[in-house]
Amino acid sequence: MRKKKKTHSQPKPLYRVRNWSDYDAALVRRGSLKIWVSEEAISAWRPEKEAGKRGRQKEYSDLAIITALTLKEIYGLTNRSTEGFLRSLFGLMDIDLSVPDHTTLSIRGKTLSVSLPKKKKSSLHLVVNSTGLKIYGEGEWKARKHGVSKRRTWCTLHIAVCAEEGEIEAVVLGEAGLADADAVSPMLEEMDQDIERFGADGAYDKRKVYDKVRIHSPDCEMLIPPRKDARVWQHGNCKAPPHPRDENLRYIRKYGRKAWKKDSEYHQRSLAETAVFRLKTVFGNKLSARLLETQSTQAAIRCRALNIMTHLGMPDSAPLT
Repeated sequence: MRKKKKTHSQPKPLYRVRNWSDYDAALVRRGSLKIWVSEEAISAWRPEKEAGKRGRQKEYSDLAIITALTLKEIYGLTNRSTEGFLRSLFGLMDIDLSVPDHTTLSIRGKTLSVSLPKKKKSSLHLVVNSTGLKIYGEGEWKARKHGVSKRRTWCTLHIAVCAEEGEIEAVVLGEAGLADADAVSPMLEEMDQDIERFGADGAYDKRKVYDKVRIHSPDCEMLIPPRKDARVWQHGNCKAPPHPRDENLRYIRKYGRKAWKKDSEYHQRSLAETAVFRLKTVFGNKLSARLLETQSTQAAIRCRALNIMTHLGMPDSAPLT
């Protein structure tokens, strides 16, 4: 019996960065302490006293705690070493401010509200994706050689990314069992702006996802590939307007899935995977916190820092012709 010849896929196109000098300068600025310990944070290190509040007032503002935890993530420190780092930094800068100790960082991290820095946009093309972050347990080598033990535990990180700017618009961290479709609603709650386009993979092909997005943005264009055995949800004899999923399904049946992805520019959804790759490249794929509350804060701090890095400068890539 003759063997079939192997068919080789087309080679990936090569790209070049057209703004390498600017991007190189942005990469250097990521390590600057002036970026992560801003004058705004120094001036607002002590919180304003809340009138009429009983009990002891907070000694450090939320921005001060966020600054300290950001330094921890940027430079790969522990809470104790972050305390020592800030003490020495303020000593060198001759800043007469006390530093939150490691216990304060741990306690305040449970209830800290972290907002993501975002640019104002005229329209929002949102793409979503999820990934796993290890909490504790064996590494990849030991797991492959000896099997996965019960002590190997993960969290799921769900992020929503602006396709045009590469910014992270929303972040949700949940336990390993949190499904992709269930994370859409809390992510939408973090966004006030209307969504023009919503792109996701087949795991989000659920009625509740369409319903939640349409409630948030009624005119949003949904770019979620229906599963291969999908059926029409809402037939033409219904008085209701056409369902966006059924419109995608009819287009796929007529022209094919590949044509739908190309014509709808569905492949921009891969930008969410790129954001996940950047996040893990900069901060790793493991969380050091042990409680879900502090793990959520740690994930939000990382996304906030990544947005700041995005604002410093991003590569402008173009294919080589």
